[in-house]
Amino acid sequence: MGANENSSAKPRVRPIVRLGIFLISHSNIVSLVCFLAGVVALLLLPVLAKNTYISENALMPGSAYNMLSTHHVSDANKFIKDLTDLEFTSTASPIESQKLIARYMSALDAEVTFHKFYPQFSQFHPLHFFTSPDSGIISKNGTCSSFGVNTIGIIRAPRGDGKEAIVLVTPYNRSKVGLGEAVSLGIAYSVFSLLSRVTWLAKDIIWLVADSQYGEYSAVAAWLREYQAPVFHKVDAVTSEACNESSTFNELGQGLFLDGKLNGDFRRAGTMAAALVIKVAEQGDRYEDSLNIYAEATNGQMPNLDLINIVNYMAVHKQGLRIEVKKMLSLLDSWWLNTLGAIFESLGKIARSLNPQWKFGIPASEYVEGAATLASSLYYQGLGVPTGPHGAFRDYQVDAITLEISPKVSLTKLYRRNEFILRGGRLIEGVIRSINNLLEKFHQSFFLYLLTSPGKFVSVGVYMIPFALLVAPLPIVAAYLHANASNSNPQNPSSSEVDGSHKSWEWLNSARKVLVIHLWGVVVSLLPFFLRQLPNTTLTMNFVLWGFLSIFSLLILYLILGCPSAEASASQLEKNKWASLKSVTISTAFIGLSLMSVINFATAEIGALLIVPICLLARPLKLDIKARSWRTLLRASCNIALGFVVFPPVAFVLLKVAFEDFYGINVGDYWKWVESLWAWNSATYLYVGVVHLPCWALCIHILFHPC
Repeated sequence: MGANENSSAKPRVRPIVRLGIFLISHSNIVSLVCFLAGVVALLLLPVLAKNTYISENALMPGSAYNMLSTHHVSDANKFIKDLTDLEFTSTASPIESQKLIARYMSALDAEVTFHKFYPQFSQFHPLHFFTSPDSGIISKNGTCSSFGVNTIGIIRAPRGDGKEAIVLVTPYNRSKVGLGEAVSLGIAYSVFSLLSRVTWLAKDIIWLVADSQYGEYSAVAAWLREYQAPVFHKVDAVTSEACNESSTFNELGQGLFLDGKLNGDFRRAGTMAAALVIKVAEQGDRYEDSLNIYAEATNGQMPNLDLINIVNYMAVHKQGLRIEVKKMLSLLDSWWLNTLGAIFESLGKIARSLNPQWKFGIPASEYVEGAATLASSLYYQGLGVPTGPHGAFRDYQVDAITLEISPKVSLTKLYRRNEFILRGGRLIEGVIRSINNLLEKFHQSFFLYLLTSPGKFVSVGVYMIPFALLVAPLPIVAAYLHANASNSNPQNPSSSEVDGSHKSWEWLNSARKVLVIHLWGVVVSLLPFFLRQLPNTTLTMNFVLWGFLSIFSLLILYLILGCPSAEASASQLEKNKWASLKSVTISTAFIGLSLMSVINFATAEIGALLIVPICLLARPLKLDIKARSWRTLLRASCNIALGFVVFPPVAFVLLKVAFEDFYGINVGDYWKWVESLWAWNSATYLYVGVVHLPCWALCIHILFHPC
């Protein structure tokens, strides 16, 4: 008897299984709570931001006295004067400025060399997303006269072994010299002249004067390609016998070759520890000198936070500069963000009144500033496009940032320029001295973070919480739809076996549809490669052709798979298969967003905010209209609105209105934006074409399903 009771007893269900059953059975409530919690957690990130701190003890910023003096500033001013005087010399050729820079470098006993490169034009090729940065890309439109020349000076460290180096970069347009560029060269020269005489230097110093007439990034990237991956064979036709290089390029080093101070071959130093791009704005803040830091690189990559921390410390505590990071100015005056900041400030006061140790809440003004900076960090990381020439270094895993120093008054006044060069030079000197102390590469601090101010950040462990909450409903709803379809009983018991077999094939059919639509997304992503081959086309024409071919290819697939209108005479079981299609669609969206969060979190976060709501709410409009209740009609209205908003070109326009200066709508702007994405090999382009667009199309298919 006891044995029979034991054999008939049901196995005990584990707590984790019971929790899963509870979440799946209450999927609607769980989805709503999780999504709202994700949005709230995202809005709370400025409150949860922590103060930055220097993790690497060896950096020791500010531990030594500055050695850069007024003598170095005087030499820099003489250098600036000689450089700007060339602009007013009618007989001077454009290469005279580079010859002048090389002479000043060689006077400091630096190894001087010139690097010739040809401009690189953006050309979409699908395989470039899976290759090393700019590998094998040679401009076919280059001519003998359309080339740039970088000037490089190298100081060998007296205490080093030549295995490590620090890079200083100053973009410089030799065809048109501005005062800001000349002063940035002067600051770099003052630091370079100091470092050529010090005895504490343990890393080589490379000063790269990048010829920016074809773009700052292009010049730096070309030099880095030669430095990191040299080409030992001739690959560009424009450097063949058809070009007489002695008339231009070789003219640069005629005087220096005779003195034995110019190296004819490409010179290298050690492994790059860090790189600093120095720029000076023509006019800045009218109240005080300021420093703008640009850190975003390709696909949202960021330099080690310690590099930003030492710049922040040296600028604020040693040179008295005001630090700025890019922020969304349109959010500073938004009423809803100011209201939200006031609410969080009030909640913080209440929390501190209950327990003084609770440090929740920040002032409303600080919250608004932090939210605007956080939105900018998310937006520019999500674009996947570098915010300066420092992005070229990050492609080779070198930590780099762009420092743009803005003066409070015009630099035409000599006494003001002297003070400005002294402060800027001492800032660069202090940063280089800290990096010089490193025994290994930056590794202690964070590489994955979002900035809310120059002195506050949100680490990866915190900012992943909103994303996890946003995407958590997707697998729960997919499991609910699958379980609900599997547990539904057929009206005719005799057909249970046939119906079970039908359901198995139903899920395979839904998976086939989802796979084909995602393959359509791949086709749409590859179409620009062929459209770029068409001659004499405008941006608007390319966009229209792209849209027409995309719709045409989708209609062909619909004819193959069976469009909703063709299913009007299908059986009831066929008409109810939208649930299985939605389940598979939600599963692929979850997988796509999860993979994207590993490549570029900001893109995944913005994508989740857009695509998750329509994936959860998608339901045939015919069913909601038949029900005729306020709840179903509200859901149908939300689905129609989301279907319009989530469409990639519309979402692009809305984001542009929200985060950038908006001066009108142009159809070709979307094509221009897409061109910028593939020019930088941004993974955001693949996400939009292979994940976002197919999921949107499948949700629209579900909305118009004939039930």
